[in-house]
Amino acid sequence: MTRIRTSHVGSLPKPAWLAAPEQLRAPWRLEGAALREGQDDAVALWLAEQARAGLDIVTDGEVRRRHYIWGFLEAVAKVDFEQQAMRPMRGGRYAAQSAAPRIMSALEWQGPVLAEALAFARARSALPVKVTLPGPMTTADSVVDTAGRRDDEAFAMAFAEILNREARALDAAGADVIQIDEPCFNVYTDEVARWGVAALERAFEGVRAKRAVHICYGYGTELVLAWKTKNTEWGHYAKTLPLLAGSSIQQVSVECAASGVDPAVLGVLKGKDVMVGVIDVGTEAVETPDAVARRIEHALAHVTAPNLIACTDCGMVPRSRAAAAGKLCALVEGARLVEGTAIRP
Repeated sequence: MTRIRTSHVGSLPKPAWLAAPEQLRAPWRLEGAALREGQDDAVALWLAEQARAGLDIVTDGEVRRRHYIWGFLEAVAKVDFEQQAMRPMRGGRYAAQSAAPRIMSALEWQGPVLAEALAFARARSALPVKVTLPGPMTTADSVVDTAGRRDDEAFAMAFAEILNREARALDAAGADVIQIDEPCFNVYTDEVARWGVAALERAFEGVRAKRAVHICYGYGTELVLAWKTKNTEWGHYAKTLPLLAGSSIQQVSVECAASGVDPAVLGVLKGKDVMVGVIDVGTEAVETPDAVARRIEHALAHVTAPNLIACTDCGMVPRSRAAAAGKLCALVEGARLVEGTAIRP
């Protein structure tokens, strides 16, 4: 059988020497040169873990960023993370209003933000390296534009211009895959059709590296998990995936392990790579390889093996290091079971 490739969405837990474990946006415990050294050590640690697990595509675990949006945004604008403002966010799924950092200046790309981090990872891994960027729609939904006072569409389009310059720089620096994270594509499906895909296309314009988008139902945090347990409507992909099927995006990451998504919806992406979430990132429990294999087999009814990449549902920054490492190993072992290169118990 064709080899089932494996990867993960992007983020991995920060070691305790960097930040408080299992928390989003945890402050750094180091500063200055010590912080840079600690981040280097954390990246090297996770590159070794990914190689040990047997992944086919790796990342730096986003351990240089406090948060996947904040860590990029603070390099292209003046941002007030302390005196935040309230706004509706994620369609009010988790709360009517949420605190969001305030944009205090114009957006300005002053040079590559993540190219140096990419060079560090490429120098320490022979595997293809993926770099992740925050999506225009999701970033717009996560901030308050105090400086420009633009609506979400206008802010997203301006941010897409910044992302395009960064993506081109990462492309030139040798990124194998550039992934833009857009969980809001599973929230604002009408806006995805009106301007979300257009913003995504603008961000990737002229990029030769593999173009990927990640769309999920959120991190494995208490607020998100509480919403998932009550949610009964899982039809968002049926609206967004057909739009992406006609786009220049080459890889689409979807959450299938911990959601109620019908894998049949993946069939519309024929010809594109589909990163199928077969690892639940909302629990510390490590899946058995057999459980992972069954999830992959369900997806193979709708995605051809050459186009399927077994993946995690979302990032694993809220998980413990032990659980994340175990889940990476289970991911690869499950894929090998499907291929028939390992024997099921």
